[in-house]
Amino acid sequence: MTFKSDAYWKDLLSEEQYYVCREGGTEAPFSGTLLHHKKTGIYHCTCCKIALFHSEQKYDSGCGWPSFDAPVDQNAIRYLTDHSYGMSRTEIRCAGCDSHLGHVFDDGPVTTGQRYCVNSVSLAFSDKN
Repeated sequence: MTFKSDAYWKDLLSEEQYYVCREGGTEAPFSGTLLHHKKTGIYHCTCCKIALFHSEQKYDSGCGWPSFDAPVDQNAIRYLTDHSYGMSRTEIRCAGCDSHLGHVFDDGPVTTGQRYCVNSVSLAFSDKN
């Protein structure tokens, strides 16, 4: 994992990206630019650009955030127990830079049974593999 200072991230990211990616915030539901995005390609970490999700894994879960049923590689994601807001959830973070991505739930499609619920601002899309 690559460590960068807060000052580095504040210079690189927008205010909303910093809030979500570095402070563990959440964008408003149904507000993300990638929610209804349908192009073929790879979704990368906004911060360090490692590949996280392939467009073939994306589906409309109706939850208000981009949803995927699996990452491109299990080693691209870190999983942490999150007990915030009186709930027990599994937080997902980028394994490359520790950027907060969102959460994973066990209510996904039959392909994997998982729903990776990800903030749009924590992702950068590329149609080049």
